[in-house]
Amino acid sequence: MTLDNDEFGRRLTEFMTKSERDQSHPDSVPRDAATLMLIDRTGPEPKVLLGRRHASHKFMPGKFVFPGGRIEAADATMGAASELAAAAIDKIAKRPRDGKAPLAAIRETFEETGLMLGKKSDVAPVAPNPEWDAFAKASIVPDLANIHFIARAITPPRRPKRFDTRFFTADAQMVSHKVDGVVGPDSELVELVWIPIKDAKTLDLPTITATILEELEARVKAGMAHDLPVPFYFMENQQFFRDLL
Repeated sequence: MTLDNDEFGRRLTEFMTKSERDQSHPDSVPRDAATLMLIDRTGPEPKVLLGRRHASHKFMPGKFVFPGGRIEAADATMGAASELAAAAIDKIAKRPRDGKAPLAAIRETFEETGLMLGKKSDVAPVAPNPEWDAFAKASIVPDLANIHFIARAITPPRRPKRFDTRFFTADAQMVSHKVDGVVGPDSELVELVWIPIKDAKTLDLPTITATILEELEARVKAGMAHDLPVPFYFMENQQFFRDLL
């Protein structure tokens, strides 16, 4: 199975289109967001990191999701030890240019899991806002060279919340520091699980998470090269489409 296989794309867009969803809300402009999927490939089969959202949340309560959230303006000014691969930069720039997304994915992953991705530095990085203070205190500089851009998706119209999300993935070995106590019964994520991709499909997942998990599995099988096509999901006239960037 290849990422540009027509049958693979049709199956996923049909799944997205037929999934039940409440589209009775006033329409809104999608907010830019970023998500990071960590993969542990040290064992016999790849495992991914998923977190279960608190049951009291109004948005996707109790669902298993990848860490992620809104892109903030200051994310663009946070320094990095290295840049994204040229192929990934080119694909992000197509629709539209947004260099802040991979840094936002790293920041949001830390805020929700306590895991920091980057390189230890002898000189503490300058934090552009309080959200990056923990990286400065730990002397961790975000590292983008081995982060892969693997998908983009826009929430359908008239949903309670809409996001224009860039999905990234990185190897678990990029985690260089951990802060305990971030995940727990009173946190946004109440538990974290490392689980084989095939088993992750059995969890209670949002539709888009299940779809991108399929994309991730196909990408791992295809070799995880930076120049592989990146799918872009969006809805028009109540039907989902999958363009390749």
